[in-house]
Amino acid sequence: MDRAYEGKETRQLALELGFTPVVPPKQNRISPWDYDRAMYRRRNEIERLFRRLKGFRRILSRFDKLDVMFIAFIHFALIAEALR
Repeated sequence: MDRAYEGKETRQLALELGFTPVVPPKQNRISPWDYDRAMYRRRNEIERLFRRLKGFRRILSRFDKLDVMFIAFIHFALIAEALR
């Protein structure tokens, strides 16, 4: 979740589905809630990883017809990113 989706209904739906929302409240919220700041920082790392993976054109446009080949290239891209 992001701050744009920090509404009461969205948070309640996430809780009902068994998720733990870690989105911070907006600055002007009257009754702000506590959230896990460390987990929210980790969210940024995941978003940056997906942005880097989209740099591989083969993943972005899904050239592979077989799921096995697509997953194999995702693994290759993740290894390449880890070695970077």
